[in-house]
Amino acid sequence: MVAHLVRLLGPPYLSLAEEAVQQSMVRALEVWPYQGVPEKPEAWLFRVAHNSAIDTLRRYQFIGARTQDIVAALGHPAAPDPAHPGIEEHLRDDELRMIFMCCHPEIARDSAVTLSLKVCCGFSIREIARAFLAEESAIAQRIVRARRQIQERRLSLDMPRGPDLELRLDAVLEVLYFLFNEGYTAHEGDTLIRRDLCLEALRLARLVAGSSLNAPRVDALVALMALQVARMPARTDDAGELILLDEQDRGRWDQQLIALGFEHFDRSIAGDTASEYHVQAAIAATHARSSNDWPLILELYDQLLALNDSPVVRLNRAVAVAKVRGAAEALASIEPLRENAKLREYYLLMALRGHLLSALGRGAEAAEAFRAALECRCSEPERRFLERKCRQRMTKRFMRSRYPRSETEGGALMVRNTLSLSGTRECPRHLPGDAMEFNSGT
Repeated sequence: MVAHLVRLLGPPYLSLAEEAVQQSMVRALEVWPYQGVPEKPEAWLFRVAHNSAIDTLRRYQFIGARTQDIVAALGHPAAPDPAHPGIEEHLRDDELRMIFMCCHPEIARDSAVTLSLKVCCGFSIREIARAFLAEESAIAQRIVRARRQIQERRLSLDMPRGPDLELRLDAVLEVLYFLFNEGYTAHEGDTLIRRDLCLEALRLARLVAGSSLNAPRVDALVALMALQVARMPARTDDAGELILLDEQDRGRWDQQLIALGFEHFDRSIAGDTASEYHVQAAIAATHARSSNDWPLILELYDQLLALNDSPVVRLNRAVAVAKVRGAAEALASIEPLRENAKLREYYLLMALRGHLLSALGRGAEAAEAFRAALECRCSEPERRFLERKCRQRMTKRFMRSRYPRSETEGGALMVRNTLSLSGTRECPRHLPGDAMEFNSGT
């Protein structure tokens, strides 16, 4: 909505467009509970936002006669802007253009990406902070700095052309990566997956891949997204509960999206250099071909670590280490991460630690780790998953105290049947190929 308004009003009125959209949301909260949700809620919000912007413009007499042109445009769907015939078709999409506008090369990269996620993707400061594993105050400051730079340097947010577009490509890809990541495994809320965000990120990435800006790293990102989206139907059950990779029904994976992913993956290897997107796409492709080639997956994580030695990559790698070399070495590899400030509120660190401790037979410590994970913010399906793990650990400790294995084989059998411990069954999401690689590389 913001991107659409900015195209109608012009880049100088970015703040006005944001305010108008916010007012439309407030108006919906006031009206819909009493009058009901309209048949086309998106169109209703657009109309209210448009009218709010025009009322403001008229009140302060910002644009005079141009107001009538904007009013006339409100009843028509978005179309390529005739004032910019030089913009190629694939880059005329309102949202994609807005992301390119925000990713100005004179704005610091992290600030530009943050501004794009806030303005173009509609993320809250809290959601952006979770994606970056950063404090909310730090993210708010990034947005303030970006706006200040635009104002003080009088930077134009007009759509760039030619070489200027190329300068912004990596920042734009990073925005699309974060957009997909938030949809693939929501950081909070009632659902694990926000399919709309994933499909929108894939759509925008394919537009870039279809333009003159296409490069191997763009195809690699499209491949990564397509291969991950293909598994969405199998990632949750009918009740919305989390299904881990080893337990997913591969028959529910979308074969058309897998084919699309491999098509772009094949294109991506045409270049001379490998990006992080290439390695992550290779991990996803390995899972799409086989779920058992953990030595190769570990090798790929080693390559990813060489490109980006981040705590999140190290956490992901530990899952592959556990598969190939055992839980003890995996646990030793993540112990230093407990001192990392960025992972202090990252529930997956404690959840993975709980799984590894459980595999080593250290039940009391495992239960404590799962309880610590529950204190961190996560989505409701993930929280329910962790609660089940805590209950299972408590049940196992109780059964062992009442029915020692040395006294009764039946008790031991009951414990095994209750917990069904095998492979990575207890490890929450973010297994390789199951969203783990889709977190901030910071």
